[in-house]
Amino acid sequence: MRNALDLKRFYMGACYYPEHWDEALWADDLGRMKEMGFDLIRIGEFAWSIFEPQEGQFSFEFFDRFLEQAITLDMKVIMGTPTATPPAWLTHKYPEVLNVSMEGTTYHHGQRRHYNYSSPIYLELCARITREMAQHYKDHPAIIGWQIDNELNCETNVFYAEADHLAFRRWLQQKYGTLESLNQAWGTVFWNQTYDHWDQVHLIRPTVSDSPNPHQALDEKRFISDNTISFAKLQGDILRAEAPNQWVTTNGLFGHLDSHRMSDEILDFMSYDSYPQFSTIYPDSGEQPLLDRKWSLSLSNVRDISPNFAVLEQQSGPGGWVNRMQMPSPHPGQMRLWTYQSIAHGADMVLYFRWRTATIGTEIYWHGINDYHNQPNRRVAEAGLVGKELQKVGERIVGKRYVAQVAMLRDYDNEWDGELDQWHGSLTRPSELSWFKALQYAHIPTDVVTVRPGAEMVQLQDLTKYQVLIYPHPAILREDTAAMLQKYVENGGSVVFGCRTGYKNESGHCRMQPLPGPVAELSGIQVEDFTMVNGTATPVSVQLNQHTNLFDAPSFNDILRVHADTVKVLGTYASSYYKGKPALTVNRVGEGKVYYWGAAFDLSIAAQLLSELQIVSPLKNWCELPDTVEVAIRADDQEELVFLLNYSSEEAEIKLHVPTEELLQGSKLQGTVTLEPYGVWVLKK
Repeated sequence: MRNALDLKRFYMGACYYPEHWDEALWADDLGRMKEMGFDLIRIGEFAWSIFEPQEGQFSFEFFDRFLEQAITLDMKVIMGTPTATPPAWLTHKYPEVLNVSMEGTTYHHGQRRHYNYSSPIYLELCARITREMAQHYKDHPAIIGWQIDNELNCETNVFYAEADHLAFRRWLQQKYGTLESLNQAWGTVFWNQTYDHWDQVHLIRPTVSDSPNPHQALDEKRFISDNTISFAKLQGDILRAEAPNQWVTTNGLFGHLDSHRMSDEILDFMSYDSYPQFSTIYPDSGEQPLLDRKWSLSLSNVRDISPNFAVLEQQSGPGGWVNRMQMPSPHPGQMRLWTYQSIAHGADMVLYFRWRTATIGTEIYWHGINDYHNQPNRRVAEAGLVGKELQKVGERIVGKRYVAQVAMLRDYDNEWDGELDQWHGSLTRPSELSWFKALQYAHIPTDVVTVRPGAEMVQLQDLTKYQVLIYPHPAILREDTAAMLQKYVENGGSVVFGCRTGYKNESGHCRMQPLPGPVAELSGIQVEDFTMVNGTATPVSVQLNQHTNLFDAPSFNDILRVHADTVKVLGTYASSYYKGKPALTVNRVGEGKVYYWGAAFDLSIAAQLLSELQIVSPLKNWCELPDTVEVAIRADDQEELVFLLNYSSEEAEIKLHVPTEELLQGSKLQGTVTLEPYGVWVLKK
């Protein structure tokens, strides 16, 4: 069983920074939170210099005074370890703790996350502050859990201090044992890169044309992930030993970090920081953009780590630093919509970031619920509405699991390898997003599942609940993964592959065998030729059987050759020099099917394949919905709850074929009804 938040009640609250405010504000702030239905706050994650103002001198009086007021109002607290922002005395005395760029530039004190995970003295000091805090607060009646650090690998996810080069070398020695094995894995015979002494081996350093060894680059990401997990585990082990009655989590999903492994080894559950407007200021460039609705894809990824999770930072207003990320104010209703977006996808604990907008520092424009003036505003009213609603229905939501019939597969190897390798890395996210759009607009709830090396056969048991698996462009495809997918298909499931599947092994070497490598037999085809099509004057098109219109075949084309009599060609290329060659095939294997599409996916082909796969919304016979409404289902053995979320600024007309109860308003609905702009319903199915 994956780690999951296990609560009997729904917790709602806000992030609070008592060190930012006059103590005269504390009681009023906490009192107003309680009036709004809040019962949880997060504190401490940036306050190292308050807990340890000078090296070895610890002081807890300030936060003890604040916690006394929290106890008075029965407000529960999450305490953060403050290691994301080492204090000035520390970085001044021990400059070796600072992070360094690839080019050798040291990142100095003055922002956050300016340290590295490898410095022995930093690890020692982090362990000490964590232990001192855990010993002091382990039995505190207000504190229910701990957050390790803050947003590991945010701001930067690469580290090149001298201590990192040394740690990387040790990591490689443990992984490969000998330089001969390392040279083979990295293909160092190419361009005369062969190493004959371990001191010659480093993390990536600046190279001509900014093109490092790709196999070294892949191992660097694996090392950074392992090193980050080791840093978190140092604190997690101390918290487990010193404060066994309080749970442990951390927040955020950031690059070069296997968050699944970290959760398995260290955490009680994963937590996330949900800012849907990132998808508004960085929208996809494709057709019918999802905008803030795209954030549901990110939440699906969190849910794969912990089916029930916490959101420790939920967007509550316009956001931005003084120098970047200019996000406008949410429209009336959007803050509530985004809160229920998190809840619909599995959050059983939500804290708004933040209670009041900071008047100082880099985040003076990252607005909280309250504005600087501390007077009532529409965000306060909206958050209070959510708090009251969850007091009423939270116990019916908490613990229920998200239900999906389709899963999109991901893996860390391809994510990290694809950062450098544009022959496959540029394809995955656009294809994933196209599939997610097609599924969203068809009202089909969807999971994200990360394939994990060594755990494939265990994962097979989880995958059997899905009718379809979509694995768009797994260039690195391990033999064990191929065997798992073979069994899944034989047992009746359907798998969809896209171009560039299976041509690399786990070291990133190109296989000397027909593509798509380990799934060539499963797919029943071979790739006889291939080409990039980005930048060509005329887009390549595909003719599908029984369709008069043509479909685009964007970005990259695998030209297919059928190799099994069980394969049916569903579409052929209609242009370019490979006109008439197979572009889309399906192979029947056992009780299931394998589809191979020789290009990247766009919305039109993903929607067409949904029709071919005969996957329909679980609400098909229950109600009719416009495209603007997202469907999510959370269920347990007792009941199913259907979340309907309207992302439009216009009313959504919904036709209910069966009378039902809407829980948030406590009303009965039937026939044709309208959901308000940015509205949310939770229906009993």
